Amino acid sequence: MNYIGSKYSLLEFLQNNIKAFTGYNDDDEFVFADLFAGTGVVGQAYREKGCYVISNDIQHYSYCLNKHFIENSASVDDSLLEHFNSLKPVEGFVYNNFCYGSGSGRNFFTDENGMLCDAVRQEIERLKNKKKIDEGTYYFYLASLINSIDKYANTASIYGAFLKHIKKTAQKKFKLELLPVIEGKKGEVYNEDAEALIKRIKGDVLYLDPPYNSRQYCSNYHVLETISRYDDPVVSGIAGLRDNSLQKSRFCSKKSVDTALEDVIKNADFKYIFLSYNNEGLMSPETIKNMFIKHGKYHCFTKEHKRFKADKEGKRNVLANSTTEYLHCLEKN
Repeated sequence: MNYIGSKYSLLEFLQNNIKAFTGYNDDDEFVFADLFAGTGVVGQAYREKGCYVISNDIQHYSYCLNKHFIENSASVDDSLLEHFNSLKPVEGFVYNNFCYGSGSGRNFFTDENGMLCDAVRQEIERLKNKKKIDEGTYYFYLASLINSIDKYANTASIYGAFLKHIKKTAQKKFKLELLPVIEGKKGEVYNEDAEALIKRIKGDVLYLDPPYNSRQYCSNYHVLETISRYDDPVVSGIAGLRDNSLQKSRFCSKKSVDTALEDVIKNADFKYIFLSYNNEGLMSPETIKNMFIKHGKYHCFTKEHKRFKADKEGKRNVLANSTTEYLHCLEKN
């Protein structure tokens, strides 16, 4: 997925410097926690290394993705792909609320793709309720649906708004594609507020990749959240936002971000803590450094990183093509 803040292109930078700071080798088995997992690329990398991974995100679509990537194994049933791709379109919640032909006025998917998404989503739930698939298989297909339908979205990468005309990639007929299975130890996955969860988990390496600015992920990816939960929420406004008041992060507010990070650091029962942040975030590098050094040995690595773009070049307010990515490192006292 083309996801804001994804660390896919920074994996080598992260892994090399985490290794350098901790002294852990690739074949060492340690507990690695990813508290703001997103699409889970960092946790996947450490599961592949043999680590026991704890993954968490307050967004339910992220939880589903990581339930598959961190907990599933090769024994998951992949035989139902043809069945799902042969389903007939149905007029469900996605079509009725996110497709123009339903009268909703929203244009996130073509009418056919919205109805195909509904058909697959309803069938996944039916099979689970009838106990014809187990939990692992349920999250396998649900995660695959979330990942697949995103490729057909008529947006400029995020769901804060839809495009007026259907773009070429969104015009293609939806087809479910299965996600790969990550081999490694079965970890544990949570769908909780990071500040609450940190008080109940422990391990060796804690990786933090919180939101950097005031834009809330719950608003940017609300359509995927609704597909994931499929809970018939009341949606409103031009974009069809669901009530996300319980998912808003204190890391997205200038007033609360310092306290939020301090609370996580203070309550973390981990030897090493790493924070990904960039030079355009709400907190300055100096603020983070001063906070970290109160709790132990500190170091920082930096790398120039290509900016995430979710709109056309000519309409962007920020003209820089790159940002400086910081990896703040702490060995706790």
